Amino acid sequence: LKQVFNKDKTFRPKRKFEPGTQRFELHKRAQASLNSGVDLKAAVQLPSGEDQNDWVAVHVVDFFNRINLIYGTICEFCTERTCPVMSGGPKYEYRWQDDLKYKKPTALPAPQYMNLLMDWIEVQINNEDMFPTSVGKSEEVLK
Repeated sequence: LKQVFNKDKTFRPKRKFEPGTQRFELHKRAQASLNSGVDLKAAVQLPSGEDQNDWVAVHVVDFFNRINLIYGTICEFCTERTCPVMSGGPKYEYRWQDDLKYKKPTALPAPQYMNLLMDWIEVQINNEDMFPTSVGKSEEVLK
């Protein structure tokens, strides 16, 4: 297990919502509904009176945290040698392009692709312009 949670690997700590904020309360509500065995459609339905952008943001961050945890458990088995291509089965190959270092879609080993992807997602969800953490700021972003 030490290997799975090695910070030098791809595992990243969960992004947390500040206690006492509206996003923290939405996060707790989302967690409670997902852990109660209820219908998934009902679990992700926008609660009455809540901002849709805040609700979506909470679920995006939760999804990132869950994917990050899952990837952290399998990354030691997927090395550049054992996973030389980032693929979605025999018919699909994913290539990385970021317009910085990789100007054109570039084939990469799966671990390298995943590191770049997780870094990119983390930058997006930490971008206050894209995922504001202040209550009511979501509405301002849309204007």
